[in-house]
Amino acid sequence: MHIPLAESQQVAIEPFETALAQSLVQSHIAYDVRDWLYVPNHYAEYRYILGTTGSRPLICVGINPSTAAPNDLDNTLKSVERIALANGFDSFIMFNVYAQRATRPTDMDRERNDLLHRENMQAFDYILSLYDGAHPAVWAAWGNIVELRPYLKDCLRDMVEIGQKHGARWFTSGAISIKGHPHHPLYLKKDSPLDPFDMEAYLATKL
Repeated sequence: MHIPLAESQQVAIEPFETALAQSLVQSHIAYDVRDWLYVPNHYAEYRYILGTTGSRPLICVGINPSTAAPNDLDNTLKSVERIALANGFDSFIMFNVYAQRATRPTDMDRERNDLLHRENMQAFDYILSLYDGAHPAVWAAWGNIVELRPYLKDCLRDMVEIGQKHGARWFTSGAISIKGHPHHPLYLKKDSPLDPFDMEAYLATKL
């Protein structure tokens, strides 16, 4: 369980580029940076990126990070990894609409921390830029939780704009919810297929 110590506006936020540079150096960390991308490279009140390294990743987008870390995946991340491999990807990257760590989404910031959001979008832009020309695959996987905070839809709009710049292809897995939102990764079968997802139409009609 991770309960935020405070609103993220009261927490020192490390810029993404600084955190990324540190994450690429082995130094005195307990996991192999050749196998994992973890930004920041230590447990913090926020997380930009967690994933395995590879040439063809499935980039999964949830709402916000919980407790997972390299070699210590939670059940959601284990499901993400299984489905990525079952669908022919060689790795996975877990990203989130909002970077604040909170096991219970109800503990997320009431108001968006614009600094945290900006750095999180830099992280998303960076990940997609690694696969320019390859139409990176992005899995929409946030469930009905997206309705919890009004600012989340604006975060998603920024992500779609970044995705367009890099030619991202959006997918879902599992049944769309009654409210029209993409399925959360938990409780999906390990061989669940990915289906194309029209993000622009989704934003126009559901959020």
